[in-house]
Amino acid sequence: MAVPFVFAESPAADVPPFSGVQPDIRSRITELRLSAFAGHRGAAFPLGPVTLLAGPSGAGKTTALTAFEALARLGGGAPLAEAFPDPAACVPERARPDAEGRRGFRIGCTAEGAEGPVRLDIAVQAEPDLRIVGERLTARGVVLLQTALRDPGRRTVQAAWHTAGAAPVTRAPLPDDRLGTALLPLRVAGKTDGQRHVLAAAEQMVVALRSVFPCDPRPESMRLPVPTGSGRLLPGCDNLADVLWRTRAECSRRHGLLVEALRVGCAGPVADLVAEPLAGGTVRALLDRGDGVRTSLARLGDGELRYLALTLVLLTGPGVLDMDVPGEVPDALRTLTVLADGFDRSLDPVQRRELLLTAARMGRRGHIRCVAAVHDASWAAGAPGVTVVHLNA
Repeated sequence: MAVPFVFAESPAADVPPFSGVQPDIRSRITELRLSAFAGHRGAAFPLGPVTLLAGPSGAGKTTALTAFEALARLGGGAPLAEAFPDPAACVPERARPDAEGRRGFRIGCTAEGAEGPVRLDIAVQAEPDLRIVGERLTARGVVLLQTALRDPGRRTVQAAWHTAGAAPVTRAPLPDDRLGTALLPLRVAGKTDGQRHVLAAAEQMVVALRSVFPCDPRPESMRLPVPTGSGRLLPGCDNLADVLWRTRAECSRRHGLLVEALRVGCAGPVADLVAEPLAGGTVRALLDRGDGVRTSLARLGDGELRYLALTLVLLTGPGVLDMDVPGEVPDALRTLTVLADGFDRSLDPVQRRELLLTAARMGRRGHIRCVAAVHDASWAAGAPGVTVVHLNA
């Protein structure tokens, strides 16, 4: 059954939903830390509503996004091997193994929300066996969860979480291939104030991590007719035509915004963007030129297709994207974060400017944040609501 189609922004005027002293209680990641990860050491990246990671090839932009995506997978309950399919590549190149041949890496992040800043840091052993050997969750100066590998012969870590009851902490083993923070709701009763603090902080972190959508549109796949399916957009945007078949009928106002954006970013006149069913249960997308002529997406350039796909992602919400969102959490308490590698790839100056303006406008509303990698961000200098983080090779 298709998830109800929900766009990220409301019909209200383009103003931030929070102003004055009213705090923003939506869960979102505001810092990514790569303490020792691939080519990064002691790195901490502040993340705003729109963040551009800028630098030459080899500076580590894609690596940073890979670490962010891995944390998101762990937050969603994925096993360690799924989050890090090539763990050896995550180990700093000059890291020396210890006497037992062990090497690893360390990453972390901060999630803001109703509980204030909540920090998560994990240490992962990549060799000889992949496992989480240490995890720490902290908020308001209190260590809420801490794990450590006590017995290398067991596939568990010793965990201690804040209780603030008759005993200050509760100790129990947790699996060494899962994020302990994501498991806390299954282990903490919530009977004491301390336990409720642990649960609230863990939920804030998990909700922020689960609300991440990596997106890297592949124009070569977007040109082909696709089978009709769930109408939920894949990270590569391969099934764009199927999504348009659904969204055009479900929200005409937001579809109109998409068409307006295409008038700026596509060559030639654009009156509409339509999806056309074909024989065999497939569908293709076309640009309606307004004079009886329709142009198949197969005729569009790579830049036009990437611009179309990324604009669609930024204008829509989790109900349109193929992601496992925390459905038990109201939309008002979470923020979607889009990870876009090669944000400006194949785009001309007009397309990249308009795409950035769309991202910034959605960021001001608070429902969608964007973390993107670009080679050069000089064109974005001074853009309101945009944080540029410069990485050097």
